[in-house]
Amino acid sequence: MVDFSFPVDGFISILDYLGTAAFAITGASKAIIHKADIFGIIVLATVVGVAGGITRDVIFGRFPTVFSDPIYVGITVIVGIAMFFLHSYFKKRMNVWLVFDAIGLGVFSIIGASIAYQIVGLDFLPIMFGGIITAIGGGILRDVFVREIPIVFVKEVYAVASIIGIVIFYVILYYGVDMQVASIIGIVAATGIRLLAMKYKWNLPKVREI
Repeated sequence: MVDFSFPVDGFISILDYLGTAAFAITGASKAIIHKADIFGIIVLATVVGVAGGITRDVIFGRFPTVFSDPIYVGITVIVGIAMFFLHSYFKKRMNVWLVFDAIGLGVFSIIGASIAYQIVGLDFLPIMFGGIITAIGGGILRDVFVREIPIVFVKEVYAVASIIGIVIFYVILYYGVDMQVASIIGIVAATGIRLLAMKYKWNLPKVREI
């Protein structure tokens, strides 16, 4: 019988590369909107693509993966250059960065949660923290760099989408389901909720000014 299973580490790496590329696109798109040059585009793409993962690894006492695997920076540089040359195409579709931001949010939420799970086991708080910090760290830096209030604080359901995806991931693991299955479901849930929030403008309550 042929074994179609895929190593967990390889599965996580593929997801991590996907999330890095998705967030790098959002960073490059923001830089283009703010009329940065090609260097600025590449820098912001790289910062957004790897910042969340670096923060997560440092907090969990791991040597940051991005420093030992050049593929991560390679992905962000390629994305930055590609976005520089394709900016005229994306100019009419600049909301595309929001779609990739939703994908990156979902992927990085579960990547962070998965790595925390591998380190500490089925412990809810570290899994939640690892997922959230990986998902929102790069986006916060992206918005700070371009002098905007971080989207996580002001826009439609954002961090909440990440939290829901991580909770679903945790619950599925708790009941003994394979981590790869739990990861895919968690990513789809977090990304889907974020996309629906953008489409239907779901917002959390805010203070009403009198």
